[in-house]
Amino acid sequence: MYNTLVLLALLLCPQHAHSFHSDWLHRYTPGSRDDSSWLWSWAWASDGTVSVVDRSPPITFPARPASFGAELNDPLLGYVIPLSAFTAPCSPDAHNSTSRPHRFKPDPVFGCPELCVSGSNEPEPTDTWIALVQRGGCPFVEKARQAQKLGAKAVVVGGDRDNPDALLNMFSEKDASDVTIAATYIKYWDYVQLSAMIALSNTTHSGLKTLSLLISTEYSAWEWYSPIITFIIILLLPSLLTFITLLIHRIRAARAAQRDRAPESIVHSLPWRVWTGTGWEKHDPPCTSASEDVERGLDTPNASTSHDIALPPWVEQQLECAICLEMFGKGDRVRVLPCYHLFHIDEIDQWLINKKKLCPICKADVTHPRRPPTDDHHSPEHTPEPESSSAATPSHRQPSSDPEPTERTPLLQSPERTSEVPQSSP
Repeated sequence: MYNTLVLLALLLCPQHAHSFHSDWLHRYTPGSRDDSSWLWSWAWASDGTVSVVDRSPPITFPARPASFGAELNDPLLGYVIPLSAFTAPCSPDAHNSTSRPHRFKPDPVFGCPELCVSGSNEPEPTDTWIALVQRGGCPFVEKARQAQKLGAKAVVVGGDRDNPDALLNMFSEKDASDVTIAATYIKYWDYVQLSAMIALSNTTHSGLKTLSLLISTEYSAWEWYSPIITFIIILLLPSLLTFITLLIHRIRAARAAQRDRAPESIVHSLPWRVWTGTGWEKHDPPCTSASEDVERGLDTPNASTSHDIALPPWVEQQLECAICLEMFGKGDRVRVLPCYHLFHIDEIDQWLINKKKLCPICKADVTHPRRPPTDDHHSPEHTPEPESSSAATPSHRQPSSDPEPTERTPLLQSPERTSEVPQSSP
């Protein structure tokens, strides 16, 4: 009946505000996190379980071991007993040579010192039993010290209402080498359920209601190496982002350069010639099988020799390659671009396929259709406007109809007004 009343009071009454001066800080530190944050758990903490083996199947609660106390290499099986079931705050006049002054209010529910055995029932010193307390009132390490002083082999700390779904990393800000028992943390609602199961249990040990509890710890293989790996990842992350940025830039630059190049099929389909030393020997593109067509006596409509229009003299008079600046030699193969400029076939093909699809001389696009030739040596797009015959050949000027200047003609006048000046009489 006493345990039932304690449980009801625990559920209905608010928690005491007597907490350690830094306990509120732990609640908002990275240690206070939800169990679903598996990545943080993998990086910094090990996990465990607390199982009630008296039930079939066993009821298992997720737990998180403390950073102080003993490490459980093997599961620990024992009787779980709430400290509030057999302890009470020590009386002020109680003499205990091992006790030391504390600034915490003793509370059996929270397991805060100093607690003394109350009543005739208490666990045997040789028994393996586990203390059950709740978070609050004092630091975690003080709860473990109090449970160790009473003879517990481990302590299970339950959560509080403020963070019911959090699994905390219990740690000590000061030296905790004197704590030699294991400590683990469970969620608030798991603590409430475990307390209710103990209160309704038919199993007793040393006159106290209890359950058989199995505490196990699952240490990750990355527990010691994960901080180093995390540091390496953080260190290499800027370099990785820089590499990805440069890779994207190179891909975009490569695509832009590919758009500026001419396809090989178009370049190889351009007509070409061979310089014989005295003239040009015209040939068809290799892809049209011109040799077979010539043997059969067929005309190839795409051949470079079939010019339906007359070419200006400058086309046939090109005797120098503008790329290598060498004269065409006997037997040299020469490519004819749509703008009718001639280049060595190997040099111009490499230029068009790997560099630019523009003619090195007139900047005409070789992927555009062929345009009719002009008398000028430039592309029609860059052909300058023809000058007047009077400016081109000043020695053959046509007689002007403008009157000759006289003494009355102004020295400064526009060309339009010059024609308006009347001619003086002789």
